[in-house]
Amino acid sequence: MKTTDTNKATSINIFSFAAPHMRTFHLSWISFFLCFFGWFGIAPLMAVIREELDLTQSQIGNTIIASVAITVIARIFIGRFCDKYGPRLTYAVLLILGSIPVIGIGLSNSYETFLLFRLAIGVIGASFVITQYHTSVMFADNVVGTANATTAGWGNMGGGATQVIMPLIFAGFVFLGFEESSAWRYAMIVPGIAMIVLGFLYYHYTTDTPEGNFSELEVDPVAELEGEEEEADVSMREVMKDYRVWSLFVIYGASFGIELTINNIAAIYYHDYFSLDLQTAGLIAGMFGLMNIFARSAGGYLGDTFGIKFGLKGRVRFLFVMLLLEGVALMLFSSMVTLALAIGTMIFFSLCVQMAEGATYSVVPFVNRKAVGAVSGIVGAGGNAGAVMAGFLFKYESLGYPEALFIIGGVVTVVSFLSFTIRFSMADEKEARYELEEALSELEPELEPAYAD
Repeated sequence: MKTTDTNKATSINIFSFAAPHMRTFHLSWISFFLCFFGWFGIAPLMAVIREELDLTQSQIGNTIIASVAITVIARIFIGRFCDKYGPRLTYAVLLILGSIPVIGIGLSNSYETFLLFRLAIGVIGASFVITQYHTSVMFADNVVGTANATTAGWGNMGGGATQVIMPLIFAGFVFLGFEESSAWRYAMIVPGIAMIVLGFLYYHYTTDTPEGNFSELEVDPVAELEGEEEEADVSMREVMKDYRVWSLFVIYGASFGIELTINNIAAIYYHDYFSLDLQTAGLIAGMFGLMNIFARSAGGYLGDTFGIKFGLKGRVRFLFVMLLLEGVALMLFSSMVTLALAIGTMIFFSLCVQMAEGATYSVVPFVNRKAVGAVSGIVGAGGNAGAVMAGFLFKYESLGYPEALFIIGGVVTVVSFLSFTIRFSMADEKEARYELEEALSELEPELEPAYAD
């Protein structure tokens, strides 16, 4: 595999498991997939849990908010842990500790205990930041957007896979003779155990950087990335003061935050509004998340393509277009009253929202190269903040799910214009151009970037 002077890979070979680049690539998306699976494993079973625990719509809304609320804080801090301790150790610890509430939610016997477990499970949503951090340090500028989008997108498929697989696991326990009140509890053990296994694999088979682990490098990894510790603190303050970071924070809330919301309500939405059984509703809802197999990757790839053609501003322009289409698509989906049209518009919306996510993280690595973890963490937290805000709309008995989704679609449409506030200096553009030309020169000399004036 060809690399730059900093040993970052300039290409992605999906069928390779070579260390360190592609092994990290595959283990990161698989780990994120399992975290996502465990994070939303309970969502397709909510129709059963609602009856057993006698939950109201308001209480279900509170559990939706809880499942994403704590992730806001976790994502902000997890980026700093990556900068200090390395993504390898951070991911391994998160996977193993995060499995505890995933398995433990089966102990819930009331609304209050169920709410607390859903809150605790939300911490594993911080796995996204580690995934983006790890691929950002492994891949060069010409493919970093594609690498980030693909690992995140394939990981996000866990949200779709759980809609299909968890009802089947649940049905399997029922077939074995367990009551429904016990079957959903035992079903959650499956993703928990898988997370523990991946935690050990991640620790033993990845490295923090292409050169090795932080603990093995001759220089201080934090100093190498951000300067001395005091300067790292200054860098964090600079990140917090950069308005572009907060613009991306809101934008990611309007894309990934809405995907999280749909993951939480899709199955019960089809169950209640189209009178479908649990397995059928889960299967259709799963189609939304499974589009991540290529949609988010396509967003990152096209973000890279626009970056090669038009520079950093090209990445931002593409992001605007996808956000605008996402908002319009969601309003259309919320208005559908026939099942076939609802499925069709949901798939179109799914493509748009996931491509917008990929486009966002084709921009993120260029905002502050000295604090990739911090920027990724804050922007990633925006996704969960958006999900929290959207979750409040589903608490009110007087507001139906279609009306709530239409309102969210309108908000996303407005937020899309925030993309125009993300601007880069000429120095940023020149630095990106230089590193891009270096990466492309490692591939084919004729692929020189053409920037528009």
